[in-house]
Amino acid sequence: MSEMSYLEKLLDGAEVEWKPLREVCDFKNGFAFKSNLFKETGLPIVRITNIDGFNVNLDEVKYFSPNDYKEDISSFEVSMGDIVIAMSGATTGKVGFYKNETRCYLNQRVGKFVPKRNLLNNKYLYHFLLLNTEAIYILAGGGAQPNLSSNALMSKLLIPIPSSSNPEKSLAIQSEIVRILDKFTALTAELTAELTMRKKQYNYYRDQLLSFDEGEVEWKTLGEITRKIASGRNKTRQAEGDFPVYGSTGLLGFTNEPAYSGDLLLVARVGAYAGLVNAVSGHFDVSDNTLIIHPSDSWNSRFAFHQLTHMNLNQYAVGAGQPLITGGMLKNLKVPVPSLNEQTRIAKILDKFETITVSITEGLPREIELRQKQYEYYRDLLFSFPKPEIASY
Repeated sequence: MSEMSYLEKLLDGAEVEWKPLREVCDFKNGFAFKSNLFKETGLPIVRITNIDGFNVNLDEVKYFSPNDYKEDISSFEVSMGDIVIAMSGATTGKVGFYKNETRCYLNQRVGKFVPKRNLLNNKYLYHFLLLNTEAIYILAGGGAQPNLSSNALMSKLLIPIPSSSNPEKSLAIQSEIVRILDKFTALTAELTAELTMRKKQYNYYRDQLLSFDEGEVEWKTLGEITRKIASGRNKTRQAEGDFPVYGSTGLLGFTNEPAYSGDLLLVARVGAYAGLVNAVSGHFDVSDNTLIIHPSDSWNSRFAFHQLTHMNLNQYAVGAGQPLITGGMLKNLKVPVPSLNEQTRIAKILDKFETITVSITEGLPREIELRQKQYEYYRDLLFSFPKPEIASY
């Protein structure tokens, strides 16, 4: 069965009407909670920073006390299953599905959708909004200071309603679309939860394996266990070439004239990423904003990578505006140096965890990316209802 015939079978001859969102859904703007009255405990407030584009994240949340307000704030409550949207700021147009049992409350510049239950399935709306994040951002004016109007959102954003003249059939079709798409999001959620667990395991074992009691192993400076620590020299690169050019955050471009080879470590030298560690191998060149560490034979390069990453080198950067780390600073840092055999053993264990939790070519991040693309493919397909021709005047 072709993809289009599946959609046609789902509709079963029903026509699709594109309606302004306000015809099938109400909208609630947030309350102006006072930042000087924020608490460390109490009732949670959903701010624009709590909306990640899929869910509402309460990891970093502010609280309030109802005793601080004379107004009736009950209408601003967010319950499990509600859909909220950021109306301004960096997250403008992003939506969040609230999955917690704890009640929370809408802050200003956060809105909540209230579907008319006899016309619109809540999760159908959610998947539709995820599909239209870019269109919503355009409604907000885009640019550096986007600002979304609830009136523009609800009147200009059109949502496809199958079999609008028969609400019961319409909701049945919407529910089937939701059932299909929820299978994909559920799988992605499971993989994401597993990734979170694996990252915690990785951090735990890394802390355990890289911690040594005093006197258990010898401590040496990086200057003693490296051949050289120096800045890269590359200032130009191109879009194509035979060898990669690396910078402080990864691949920058390519070159046909590599300056370095081997298994080396790169450390971001300046800026917000100062101290970020990357491991590279083969033949390559390195930009001039990056330090290159050449481990000696007594310091396993993979062990060195995990050790330096664990040390959080950013803490040693100096300067507020443009944090800076120098080769001289690194050479003076002392680290525990177990035997080479022990370094190799530890590196192999941590490499397995890193592959599972970090690798974008294998492991869980890759699997999550593939499942997300699969979800987006079927979401786009299932919402590909024909749109009416709009006459131009």
